[in-house]
Amino acid sequence: MRIKKALIVVNKAKEDALEVAVEIESYLHSRGISADIHMNTEKPGAYPVSGYDVAFSLGGDGTVLYCSRLLGTHSVPIFAVNVGDFGFITEVSKDEWRQAFEKYGDGKLDVSERIMIETTLFRKDKIVETLYGLNDAVVASARTSRLVRLSVDIGDTTLGRYRADGVIIATPTGSTAYSAAAGGPILAPEMNALILNPICPFTLSNRPIVLPDGKPIAITIEQNQRTEVVLTVDGQ
Repeated sequence: MRIKKALIVVNKAKEDALEVAVEIESYLHSRGISADIHMNTEKPGAYPVSGYDVAFSLGGDGTVLYCSRLLGTHSVPIFAVNVGDFGFITEVSKDEWRQAFEKYGDGKLDVSERIMIETTLFRKDKIVETLYGLNDAVVASARTSRLVRLSVDIGDTTLGRYRADGVIIATPTGSTAYSAAAGGPILAPEMNALILNPICPFTLSNRPIVLPDGKPIAITIEQNQRTEVVLTVDGQ
């Protein structure tokens, strides 16, 4: 596997992250691989990401989510190194990165392919913004103890009307995050499926549903809500 150029994304809030980044940069240069260090303080769209063969994520799960937003449409493998205390996604510790990366370079470490969510926000039939997420997209009330009224369609099929604190659409990767805390199922990370999980639904029959990927999920917010409604993708 020929690697010519690498991106090193650093969460500067994590202790030792920059030190590990400099160590990785020096190692890559000794192998004839060029490397750029990028601090995760800018918005993902503000940084050019073309031409990279691999990206190092130095931080915790949040840094991996940042990398996925930065690189998700470019098919760049993300090598996640945990420089925090705990992580569901970041399995490689800061003391193990060299051995793991050499296995990857030798073709002995497979790439785990994960699906992402493309979320398009419409207002009055006009596209306002398109966002990408590795974990989830959440439509929810901006205030506590306020119900949101919305309807959900899967492709050409109407799933139903919901009265709840909101709705989570989670990927298998995100099934261990907010959706799990809201009572959703845990999926194998490489499944091609999504979870639709109502948050504290008013009706007992509104339960989490596992859906096959490939069909668009349309969430329509009813007019005249009693609260402001917020869309978040991977917590942003």
